[in-house]
Amino acid sequence: MSHGAGQRPPALGLLALLVTVPGVVVSLAGLHPSPPLAAVAFGVAIVGAAFVLAWAAEAAQVDISAGLAVAVLALIAVLPEYAVDFVFTARGGEAVAAYGPSCLAPGEETSSCSLALANMTGANRILVGVGWALVVLIAWRRLRGRGEPSATATRVTLGRPDAVPLAFLALASLYCLVLPFKRTLSLADTVVLLAIFVAYSWRVSRAPAGEPDLIGPSAWVGGLPRRPRRLTVVAMFVVAAAVILLTAERFAESLVETGAQLGISEFLLVQWLAPLASEAPELLVAGLYAWRLHTSEALGALVSSKVNQWTLLVGTLPIVFAASSGGWSGLPIEAAQREELLLTAAQSLLAVALLVGRTLTVRSALLLLGLFVAQFALSAAVPSSWRGRELVVLSVVYLVLAAATLIRNRRLVVPLFRDGLVTPYRQLGADMCCTTTAGKLRLRERVTISSSR
Repeated sequence: MSHGAGQRPPALGLLALLVTVPGVVVSLAGLHPSPPLAAVAFGVAIVGAAFVLAWAAEAAQVDISAGLAVAVLALIAVLPEYAVDFVFTARGGEAVAAYGPSCLAPGEETSSCSLALANMTGANRILVGVGWALVVLIAWRRLRGRGEPSATATRVTLGRPDAVPLAFLALASLYCLVLPFKRTLSLADTVVLLAIFVAYSWRVSRAPAGEPDLIGPSAWVGGLPRRPRRLTVVAMFVVAAAVILLTAERFAESLVETGAQLGISEFLLVQWLAPLASEAPELLVAGLYAWRLHTSEALGALVSSKVNQWTLLVGTLPIVFAASSGGWSGLPIEAAQREELLLTAAQSLLAVALLVGRTLTVRSALLLLGLFVAQFALSAAVPSSWRGRELVVLSVVYLVLAAATLIRNRRLVVPLFRDGLVTPYRQLGADMCCTTTAGKLRLRERVTISSSR
């Protein structure tokens, strides 16, 4: 692959680097613009850095196995989310060390521990409620635009190798159902969740190598000769990581200050605006793949990202908290966050249940999106004295739907876990081959974007 050699870097890649400059300059110069302006500058810098990370991870697929590349891409793409969440977790630990077990520093209305969990739950719910649904709905729109008479029957079908992240996501989701009933997110939870993540990483590392289908800046980097390509990928990782380290804490501070200045709940800003900014590159990349009708790749990457966030992100929060607090008591889970954790775990279980047959239909996508939007409608409708109970009710709806779906598709559960946890990749069939060359990708479009006639 040498088509990138001698060509100019794509304008989109240069633009992503340029938009990081204001936030980096403000941070390095120690400037203090108004909180809303600072939040925009630092947020845009994080988005630009996340795009660079995603392109670097995609280009790295040229040198590593296909399954491992998808996992690495999913991990790298959510690093901005990790950075912001770690800032709030570290602040919570420092508050506990200085002022006691409440995580609430003097003058604060919402504890940093609560904000850390809010940021994590918001990111997870956006990824499934918006991201997964987005892939199917874009494919449906594309088929409808082509005049397909049965576009409403559009469904995205994953290959047998995609059972691997689904199986591990199911394990993590089942375990995370216990978190709402605990007082702390402890190091014991870290051991379990990181064990799931390590096992998942080892499993996908066994996937065979293949030539990736790269687009845009990642295609330019992937087309460079071997040595320049690897140096460029490393440089992209380093630059993007430096930008995130310089701006993540200032972005978190600016969001909280913006909420106080504008009278907007800082909790809502941290739970929804910050994750939306950090997840934006991943959602846009998935949307672009779905627009090209490479929906299996798009959905597969989002499933892998969900595994990363639901295992590695959640599992590392107690480590960050312990390091910053100087103790081993665990990250406190306040009452309001138990409801948020319950809703997030319930949504994850329904998502896995809908994909137990490795197929996501338009109806299922609309269900995930509709339930995601419903939480906002219910929060606005219920009186303040009932605030939080609507999340419990919605959690029950998710769980009932998940149970009903699993019962209906119970014959598919054991094959999913067998393929995901035990079956060697070489025995998972020709589906894996459909992720490699352009010709095979066209074959996969016919297989995975189906309209029943």
